[in-house]
Amino acid sequence: MLDPAQFVSTPAPGRSCGACTLCCKVYDVPALDKPLGQWCRHCRPGRGCDIHETRPDHCRAFHCLWMTQGWLGPEWKPDRAKFVLTVDPVTRFLLVQLDPGNAAAWKREPYYSQLKTWAAAAWRERRHVVVFLNKHATVVLPDRDVPVGEIGPGDRIVARERAGPSGVVIEVEKVRAAA
Repeated sequence: MLDPAQFVSTPAPGRSCGACTLCCKVYDVPALDKPLGQWCRHCRPGRGCDIHETRPDHCRAFHCLWMTQGWLGPEWKPDRAKFVLTVDPVTRFLLVQLDPGNAAAWKREPYYSQLKTWAAAAWRERRHVVVFLNKHATVVLPDRDVPVGEIGPGDRIVARERAGPSGVVIEVEKVRAAA
């Protein structure tokens, strides 16, 4: 089971980015005026960063879960999975940031069934597995996937249980930030 309290911010023994540069595509980097979902102008896909020695702190501090969690197999390395796994430090949600060129990657096996397993474990702790295609989010629940739309600064994902005819139903919605 994923336990974000156990996560570290340094690479696990034997882990290195190697040829993987997917984080340089899927995230925004304000210090470099790099937009979400596009390759950084300093990245050489599959080879690395042209400004590695002087890259912003934002980039220096980043390590995906594949880098920090040695128990994740080679199939979870972002350049192979076509998404980057992280844990939000505030909500402790498991975040899956998709390569926009491979939007269905998370639905492939072995990923989808494992995300469902993690979603069931996370729900018991009132956390979520959230898949992002740029800013558009889908919450992965044990029994279904719920698209909640674009998530902006300050927006929150809220879930609650309600009684349904066949038992407990989880409802999920996006709550907009106050204007």
